[in-house]
Amino acid sequence: MSGFEDMRCFVEVANSGGVNRAASRLGLSKSIVSRRISAMEEDLGVQLFTRSTRGVVPTEAGQEFRMRCERILSEVAEAREAVIGKGGDLTGQLRLTAPQSMDKVVAPLLGVIAKQYPRLQIDAVFTDRIVDLVGEGFDLAIRIGEPREASLIGRKIAPIRAVLFASPAYLEREGVPQVPADLENHQCISYTGGGDWRFRVGRRWVSIRPQGRLRTDSGETILQWASAGLGIGNVPAFLAARHLERGDLVPLLTEFPSPEYGIYTLRPPNPRAPAKVTLLIEALIEELKNGKGLVGQVDT
Repeated sequence: MSGFEDMRCFVEVANSGGVNRAASRLGLSKSIVSRRISAMEEDLGVQLFTRSTRGVVPTEAGQEFRMRCERILSEVAEAREAVIGKGGDLTGQLRLTAPQSMDKVVAPLLGVIAKQYPRLQIDAVFTDRIVDLVGEGFDLAIRIGEPREASLIGRKIAPIRAVLFASPAYLEREGVPQVPADLENHQCISYTGGGDWRFRVGRRWVSIRPQGRLRTDSGETILQWASAGLGIGNVPAFLAARHLERGDLVPLLTEFPSPEYGIYTLRPPNPRAPAKVTLLIEALIEELKNGKGLVGQVDT
């Protein structure tokens, strides 16, 4: 058998489902990756992958081998991090993705980590697209709302609720809604593809279908349009906090809370999270715990 690098190469191909994607993440050429896999199969005397035009899938032997390789690589990484940790340093690359709406929370935190660990490379992608963590080579994803990827390791790091708001100019012109049903007579600015707005009225939940001519996939755009007096918006409370504090926007229907949901982290299905990923997750938990407007409505 070749060494740990060949194991890592094999695991990357197995997890990404293709030689090209694995080669891109490893920083190697496709030919080198292919040769390493072929050499491993020859050395073991078994076929590790079933190949097709769509990619590669581990055989039964390949699945067993991947499980054992991941365990070995995890233990090696744990041993390495234990030694490095004593020196207080982190190295390598940390690649993460988060929604655009969280850049103002995540970006400053990454700046602090970058200063503390100068040998750590950070690649942050802020997008509302649901990325393929394994296929695209990400170490961590931050998501708003319960994730659907059962194959990934998820952790809820903060509870959160949405807040309803409008500009003073809009409310002066159109009136202030007193109960959720009043929203049916207002211009509501909603997320593209979003569902009903839900509110707790007494002991029951009421669903309102937002009516309006403006939709977007950007929470920041909703805030801008609402600030311009174009309608009533509804976004996560942490995103609207600074506008509400300044008085650009006014919270509405605060006595009718929306359902609580969460902010989650997702990471590839490795037995143990790398130290750099654990560091970021714990820092995020602390940052969100100290943040304003995460749970419930924002105080004004």
